Amino acid sequence: MTPRLSTGSDDGELLALLASGGDLESFLGDLVSLAARQVVSAEACGLTLSRDAAGVTVASSGPLAQRADERQYEVDTGPCLEAMRTGTVVRVTDMATEERWTPYPARAAELGVRSSLSLPLVVEGRSSGALNLYATEPGVFTAADEAAAARWAEQITGALTVALRLADSIERADALVGGLDTRATIGRAVGLLMAQERCTADQAFDLLRIASQRRNVKLRDVAAGVVSAFEEDLADRCERW
Repeated sequence: MTPRLSTGSDDGELLALLASGGDLESFLGDLVSLAARQVVSAEACGLTLSRDAAGVTVASSGPLAQRADERQYEVDTGPCLEAMRTGTVVRVTDMATEERWTPYPARAAELGVRSSLSLPLVVEGRSSGALNLYATEPGVFTAADEAAAARWAEQITGALTVALRLADSIERADALVGGLDTRATIGRAVGLLMAQERCTADQAFDLLRIASQRRNVKLRDVAAGVVSAFEEDLADRCERW
């Protein structure tokens, strides 16, 4: 799945972001800033991701969103955390009269936040974060604002999905390459021991295994030491010749 382009006037800017080739953190930061501009009633936007059952802001359009998010993390409750944990859209009409998530609404109002809109980010079938929009006036978020915010949440979800799949592929590729490298190193060491000790492959492998156990060192490292010692000895001989 790749991020699907929305059909509004933000297409040009989004295409420019996709073409810029920046890292994921920069891309998400730019998406959040665009969301804050394109959702008409929003004055600030933050992106919360789940980490160890808590939340962390990985991108924001400025200090207002960053602080509004962090006040929720401090008390472990609030609209963005509820959106993230329940997978539902959470709307706040007026922080001054809001009775949910005490004491967060009062703390948000202290910052100047009066209304908010939080949309869940569902990545790989699991609610993994929330896109949070804030305004300093009560009751400003309209149905059109929510529709626009949903499009940006979709873009961010797509970017995160691609990033997670890519990270998983890289991790598996690294493991595969590491495994091939390990087998190649052990194979070289076995061949060298067979020549030096006049023994079979099984006997050479047993020598490596016993050395690994006695030294409490990984088998690959023992094998690498055998190969390295042979290469050093060969270099010394070449110099003497």
